[in-house]
Amino acid sequence: MMILELKGVHRSYVKDRPVLNGIDLNVTQGEVIGLLGQNGAGKTTLLECLLGLRPADAGEVTLAGLDLRMQPRAALRVVGAQLQPSALQDKITPREALRFHAALHGVAADVAALLARFGLAEKADARFEALALVHRPALLVLDEPTTGLDPQTRRALHQILRDHRTAGGGVLLSTHDLDEAERLCDRVAILHRGRIVADAAPAALLIRASAGTRLRCRTAQPQSFPDFQSSADGLAHAAVAPEAARAIAALTRAVQEAGNTLVELQLTPPTLEDAFVALTGDAWDDKPEAAP
Repeated sequence: MMILELKGVHRSYVKDRPVLNGIDLNVTQGEVIGLLGQNGAGKTTLLECLLGLRPADAGEVTLAGLDLRMQPRAALRVVGAQLQPSALQDKITPREALRFHAALHGVAADVAALLARFGLAEKADARFEALALVHRPALLVLDEPTTGLDPQTRRALHQILRDHRTAGGGVLLSTHDLDEAERLCDRVAILHRGRIVADAAPAALLIRASAGTRLRCRTAQPQSFPDFQSSADGLAHAAVAPEAARAIAALTRAVQEAGNTLVELQLTPPTLEDAFVALTGDAWDDKPEAAP
């Protein structure tokens, strides 16, 4: 079942300078979708448009089959969201916040269970990601939810997202943590200059981008190799190889024929950062996006 569908979504703040330029994106039951993009790519604007916080200039937003423009209250009941920054009342406790949001959505929530699940029972001033789950939504929309979290809490949140997916829910996760996206997401959508330029499984993105394996080696004696960049002393060598096995075979053969010795060899598999650079032509910015 399709939980979220965006068709041709446009949004501009300045005339003829679109932030979102015809966005098509969907989330179905039982999948986690990562949303990647540089600062200023429009990720926060996209999330706000699908949550009804900013009106789209054109296009359709459908949540569980409900048109957001025509049935906003009913459509948004299927969504749980956590955006940056949180805007809770001063001095509100986690218990009070959960009760407040349960009443807001008109549902009965097991507040004690949610506090225990997120490790908030003993932390009155902890973060409030639990609010997104208080009304048992079909779709979770999260904007940089792990920023600033310690490793243990980050792992716990990842498991909660996996559990939500296993239970048949969907997740749209905006993140700057590429390792997180690669390990957690079923698909990754890259938002670049107002458009979705790629939407596929992480492994498929690497294949599409032809992001090769990085090879680094050191030889006992100075030597040069075709397609490798060598250091000034001719001992250290580096290359990016689409076919690592073939490159290693050619390298070792050349070393043996020269009577040289290969003293060190490192292989680094391609990453989502490599794919992002290959698909967009821009360097990856690893800092979270600020809201406009």
